[in-house]
Amino acid sequence: MSPADAAGDRADPLNAPASFGPVLLFRGLTDQRLSLSALVGHPEDAPPPDLQSACGPGRYRALMRIDGLVVARIDFALPVGDGVAAYRLDGRNHQVVTRLDGDLRMAFVSCNGQEHGDFDRPEAQRNAMWARLVADHARQPFALLLHGGDQIYADEDVKSHPLTRDWPDRPPREVTAAELHHLEAALRRAFVVRYTRLLASDAVARISAMVPSLAMWDDHDICDGWGSLERSRGRSAIGQIVFRIAREMFLLFQHGAVEDDIPDLFADPSGAALGWHHRLPGFDLIAPDLRSERGRRQVMGPGGWSLMERLRDARPQGHVFLISSVPLLGPRLSLVERVMTLIPSMQKYEDDLRDQWQSRAHREEWRRMLSLCLDVMEDAPMTVLSGEIHLAAQARMRGRGRDLIQLIASGIAHDAPPQGYARGLGLLAGLGEAPLPGHPIRIGRLPGQRGRYVAERNYLTLERREGSWSAEWELEQSGRTAPVAL
Repeated sequence: MSPADAAGDRADPLNAPASFGPVLLFRGLTDQRLSLSALVGHPEDAPPPDLQSACGPGRYRALMRIDGLVVARIDFALPVGDGVAAYRLDGRNHQVVTRLDGDLRMAFVSCNGQEHGDFDRPEAQRNAMWARLVADHARQPFALLLHGGDQIYADEDVKSHPLTRDWPDRPPREVTAAELHHLEAALRRAFVVRYTRLLASDAVARISAMVPSLAMWDDHDICDGWGSLERSRGRSAIGQIVFRIAREMFLLFQHGAVEDDIPDLFADPSGAALGWHHRLPGFDLIAPDLRSERGRRQVMGPGGWSLMERLRDARPQGHVFLISSVPLLGPRLSLVERVMTLIPSMQKYEDDLRDQWQSRAHREEWRRMLSLCLDVMEDAPMTVLSGEIHLAAQARMRGRGRDLIQLIASGIAHDAPPQGYARGLGLLAGLGEAPLPGHPIRIGRLPGQRGRYVAERNYLTLERREGSWSAEWELEQSGRTAPVAL
């Protein structure tokens, strides 16, 4: 089924907002222009939105039509000039930071939802940290918004269909082609509703219209534990439909893209891996895809490793920000895995641990990734940005003259886990870890915090001032941390 005409099988109306957007998406930068796309949704019987900027009118392209809703992309540019420019969409002006040299600020968010009852919460409570991010932007604007994974939680959508209600916990039964077709249509509708409800919510909509986004996905954008599931579950006809629809929706709603856009937006033109790399004035942003090629025994495949090796071979000279959707530096989770195999009631959590770089199943691959980071740091400092674990934390690995720094900000909307979870991870981190001999990993404490992991909702800000980078966490209860020099 073509994304441009994806009407579902059911006759009832799509339970989604009639419109949403604009959602700004970063496309590229030259000395004169910042290239952007605006993702919008509008009723099929309404005229396309009109976008104007100093560089001319936007170029409109419908990407999907589904049950009366059109999801479209408007490509346009803004002049770099004095550093702030405006575009006008249907009579409303939106200002955007256009200069990425000199002093600037970026924000990093992850885990924008929760597994159960995500939209059952009052919007003001669910999006409290988004509202704080909007106020933060009003005080001192952000140039980019980085999304580190789990931008939606599709768990309830996957479980809502009879064919997937018990999947992947139980082996899928034999299903007919007609049943699979119905599943595909139902999942597409459910993902569209979830994405559009999120993008139409007030605080998310406000920041998305002003700050260009760059996004990487993680498992809940697909289903819990994707890639770490038993092979029979992921490779089944049902598993492949779940992945295909999640991927289609990730491209559409997080990148404003369809399949033929992939060579222009991602490092692997085949689309087997959806990682990306942008070289910007004085810094690099790189996000290898840790889901598309993942398996029980690997985190990345050829596309991901090629992206990282090209970064090393390019010998970057500015600061490198590596987005790893699961933390790259962490405690000795292999000890927990060994205990879990001995306790039948705990074995259901094996997939959660196998998701991590620190899993015993990925030990050699983890060493390879850390070694690549050390090679890159021969030429440039590197900071890893991670989400995933619903906590705030920082870590360092001793390098060859400079440390590899990791900042974890997770999650902006997921409710904080119990304090005991944070304390348990902190105790485990106290045992130390050194997958590369001579390069120990240390989990530090955030400024002003007693524990190594902070169980509060949070987001991260990154600031470059006079050529030096620093980071601060915004914590829901504790407030803003002091800056950490990078």
